[in-house]
Amino acid sequence: MVLLAIVAGFAALMVPLPFTDTLLTGWLRVGAFVGLPLAALRLAAPGHWHAIFSRVGGREVKLMFVFAFANIAISMTVGFVINTFGTVIGNAGIADAGQMEGARLFNFFAKVAPQLLGEELLTILPFLAILAFCHDRLGFGRNPSAVIAWLLSAAAFGLVHLPTYNWNLVQCLVVIGSARLVLTWAYVWTKNIWVSTGAHIINDWVLIGSTVILTPLVPPV
Repeated sequence: MVLLAIVAGFAALMVPLPFTDTLLTGWLRVGAFVGLPLAALRLAAPGHWHAIFSRVGGREVKLMFVFAFANIAISMTVGFVINTFGTVIGNAGIADAGQMEGARLFNFFAKVAPQLLGEELLTILPFLAILAFCHDRLGFGRNPSAVIAWLLSAAAFGLVHLPTYNWNLVQCLVVIGSARLVLTWAYVWTKNIWVSTGAHIINDWVLIGSTVILTPLVPPV
């Protein structure tokens, strides 16, 4: 039920509408992306669904920044290597932010935060499901189960980004997948989805902010 709700939430976010998206429909899409998995989790684990959400203090905030900048460093390194031997496609959504200003830009930054919570749910809940399946049903040890879940959930996260990166399979599995491994490790380390979400938000806000600042400096072709 939880996994089906994740699929439904992702479809609500991504499936084109028969009319032009507005500010309201954009937020409704994000709301469904986050809300459907959480509603299913609450039904599946009443009284325990909030276990993935722990308190956030100074230590957790510091870890958000540590994992965010580790993620940026690893993504840039892996992306550089892949680009040396092939092609790396830019993120059109982030590139478009360079053309925005005022309220549109503020809305773009604001909507990123809940959407990335949805992306964390899209990864962490399958991670926990695979871990439980390998450990409880297949009889694997906890550590091997965690490694299998870590790798498979990162690969799945990369694959759902195929439309974003023009169906570049290598980039999605290797570059996006590597970044996802870092973010999932933030959850594994802390058992707190707020930490991985915070790291993810910082990562994307830095990339978007850099695009906004640098775009006006690039001379027109």
